[in-house]
Formats: sequence, structure tokens, C-alpha cells
Amino acid sequence: MEYALVIFHDEAGELSPAELDEHPRHRAWLDEVQRRGAFAGGQRLRPGRVGRTVRARSGAVLVSDGPFIEAREQVGGFVLLRCADLDEATELAALHPFAELGTIEVRPVWTR
Repeated sequence: MEYALVIFHDEAGELSPAELDEHPRHRAWLDEVQRRGAFAGGQRLRPGRVGRTVRARSGAVLVSDGPFIEAREQVGGFVLLRCADLDEATELAALHPFAELGTIEVRPVWTR
């Protein structure tokens, strides 16, 4: 089954892509996920302040800059894993270095 790890963190302490690539714990985590054959995809997101929020209500569209909610932690990325069950996905989330820097939400993915 597939599970999405939605990664929230404080953008103030964000690592650059080069720093993240060289981060030994991040490399170790990715190596472990790939060794298990669990990695199914994922991407890091640019900071919320450079994105937009879109809402459509009753034919009207409201577009605003940045994230909709005011919060210190923002969605910083996601990883898609193929795991035996929610327990394995949770175990891999706990090993991810951002589990210590922010919050990781583990969610099963709908499949048809």
C-alpha cells in the first residue's frame, strides 16, 4: 500500500537543496528507504511565501499570495512510500531527519 509522508517544518530554519543533499542523516534515511524498496516518489516544495492559495466559491475565484494559514510550520515536501502497512510507514517517518526538525504526517493513499 502507498503512504504519503507530508513534511511540515519551520521555513526559517530551512536547509538549502545542497545542504539537504549533503545531510548525512537525510542520505542515510533515503538509503534505508531505497534498500527496502519503499521509495515511490516525492518532492521538496519551495517556501509557501512564493506560492499562491486558490479558492473558488459560487463562481468567484479568490487568489492570494502565500499560504492560506498563518503558521510557523508549513508544508515543506512530501514522500510517497510503498510499505507493508501503516506501522512500517510510521517507522520510516520516525527515521526521517525532519521528524526531529518539524512534523511528519503519515497518510494512506486512496487506491482504486
